[in-house]
Amino acid sequence: MDIEELLGFAKRTGFFWPAAEIYGGTSGIFDYGHLGALMRRKFEDAWLNFFVYRNENYYPIEGSNILPEKPLVASGHASRFNDVIVGCSKCKSYYRADVLLNDMKIPVAEGANASELGEVIKKNGVKCPKCSGMLLEPKAFNMMIGVSLGPEKGELGYLRPETAQSVYLNFFREFNILRKRLPIGLAIIGRAYRNEISPRQGLYRMRELTQAELQIFFDPDTFNPTDNDMLLERKLNVILYVDKKERVITGNELVASFNIPKFYAYHMGLIDYFYKEVLSIKNDRMRFLEKGGEDKAFYNKVHMDIEINVDSWNGFKEVGGLHYRSDYDLTSHSKGSNIDLSVNINGKKIMPNVLELSFGVDRNLWMLVDQSLIKDEDRSIFKIKRFLAPYAFAILPLQKDDNIIKVSRDIYENSRKIFNVYFDESGSIGRRYARMDEIGTPFCITIDFNTVDSNSNEYNTVTIRERDSKKQERIKISDISEYVSKMVKFGY
Repeated sequence: MDIEELLGFAKRTGFFWPAAEIYGGTSGIFDYGHLGALMRRKFEDAWLNFFVYRNENYYPIEGSNILPEKPLVASGHASRFNDVIVGCSKCKSYYRADVLLNDMKIPVAEGANASELGEVIKKNGVKCPKCSGMLLEPKAFNMMIGVSLGPEKGELGYLRPETAQSVYLNFFREFNILRKRLPIGLAIIGRAYRNEISPRQGLYRMRELTQAELQIFFDPDTFNPTDNDMLLERKLNVILYVDKKERVITGNELVASFNIPKFYAYHMGLIDYFYKEVLSIKNDRMRFLEKGGEDKAFYNKVHMDIEINVDSWNGFKEVGGLHYRSDYDLTSHSKGSNIDLSVNINGKKIMPNVLELSFGVDRNLWMLVDQSLIKDEDRSIFKIKRFLAPYAFAILPLQKDDNIIKVSRDIYENSRKIFNVYFDESGSIGRRYARMDEIGTPFCITIDFNTVDSNSNEYNTVTIRERDSKKQERIKISDISEYVSKMVKFGY
């Protein structure tokens, strides 16, 4: 499946599409339809349940989408949050320089600066792809989106470029409210904003995006999560920076042979488990890619991208990351605010280190659609995990009979107090099954004449059909809630 096919499916069925579509849409900004909004919230709930709620002293918080300038100066975003752009002297079009070169199959190092990219452009005689005009000298372009706070010029602010800064700015207050214990995890699911020059590939590179991030603050001398040591024995697909070769290796082997901190390897196993066991991503489609040299943020001690092989993106692409950020963030904000953010733990004063688990929600949703939408014989099936499906089940009256419709409506009204359910009485039963298969509904419940016939052995029962196998069975109306709850509940 290519990008246009996937986006066509998403638009036709109600998952997502470009914002302001009736005006032609806007690159890099998307709206979620009724199915996409439901699925996104279920993904976010699963993420919170897996990474946050089951951990003692880990909590979700919310942060403002707008930040004043000073924190972003302290964090380095005001000076370093840059892409290199190149403009056309003729048609005045602008391009992100590295993306332009990659599109032309011209190799360029990730993180190359404006001067280096300019040399590559000159060496290869690259011209404007729109008009063949001469390209100007590349220059740095800060991707933050500025806003004016107050009337007239007012105070300068920015739409936050990442959710992480909201966590760092709230750490000290949360730490003191929550009994001054380490480790403490603070998680945010929210919007971030980046003025991308070349938004592309659907939900991959966006100007407005949703991030799910967990920041774990800890003492590096004592941080040793041990609730499941089997995670350190999981076989991980990893490309290490030292030799750039892909290998299958356990977390314990990474610790022993490559000096990866044990807590870091543990969280690699945790993330691997989430993708492979919870989301059912195939083993050979997931890997960790270690960044080093100029590709690694200077403050990171260890930096791994989480990559998934996505057909519509033509190979492995980043959907998240695991970053050991040292004490850079709290130290920077201590200096910028003139407030000491160090803490006292058992008589020892420390500046907490940070381990960041970062996930692009939009990228992960696109990836899940790509992985789950398949053709099976004569039907299209969205084989998404049941707990992520927009609807838990659909209620389908077999005939337009008053008694059947009444019972169907009663089931619907009772069920929607507990589940996201869909009622559909239009078209043949085969077409209705096909519609539900295509949007991932795991079960269809059919109400027929036997359901409402008090003389039938199947009185007060319904037929329930499973999406993937098409298997059907009769169950009592009174058992629907328990049956579906068991089959669609989130678990790991």
